[in-house]
Amino acid sequence: MLLSIENLAVSYGAIAALRGVSVKVERGRIVTLIGANGAGKSTLLRAISGLVRARSGSLSYDTASNGSPANISIANCTPHELVRHGIVHVPEGRGIFANLSVAENLRLGAYLRNDADEIAKDTERGLNLFPRLRERLRQSAGTLSGGEQQMLAIARGLMARPRLLLLDEPSLGLAPRLVQQIFETIVRINEEGTTILLVEQNAHMALRTAHYAYCLETGTIALEGPARELAERDEVKKAYLGG
Repeated sequence: MLLSIENLAVSYGAIAALRGVSVKVERGRIVTLIGANGAGKSTLLRAISGLVRARSGSLSYDTASNGSPANISIANCTPHELVRHGIVHVPEGRGIFANLSVAENLRLGAYLRNDADEIAKDTERGLNLFPRLRERLRQSAGTLSGGEQQMLAIARGLMARPRLLLLDEPSLGLAPRLVQQIFETIVRINEEGTTILLVEQNAHMALRTAHYAYCLETGTIALEGPARELAERDEVKKAYLGG
């Protein structure tokens, strides 16, 4: 198991955002978290990536690239330490550097690396995944469309060569055509070897894309199971799929 979360609790002051959440992310899979606004989905990603601290519970991560498991606790790791371990977070809102060019944003994604030839290869990979960015390399990132900014945010995240990619609402605010394109690219990234933990309000697309799914309700796991099976459950259809 690449990532194991057990009984995680996170609070913002007196408000409990997560209460005893347990999630497992198997290596090589796409796992999705669905749920309403305020359910705790983004908080869970922020806890994994070290942006908020857990009040209790455990976060275990397998640092071994192959062979026997080498599990470590990442509960007290800083965000840059987690990047070194291969965990990269693409946040809601994209978090691009608006005054820098597309090329400069991509270079910043590789800020912990010094292997110039491999960085060039990964830049080319990102541009192949998102051809629109190739046409806009010298353009200020703040002038890109919302869809292009999302492409840049994901491509920049890939520059760190993540083993685990945390994606927070990648389809938020995008036109349906672009949503389809983003999800097709997410599948391609996974097929090329990157494990993905996906937070997504578009439950239709999330459950169609992921291998396994968790449904969060008010800070707790209400349901879990194989994504396609969860999509067929009446309570999920009623709450999230308009059925």
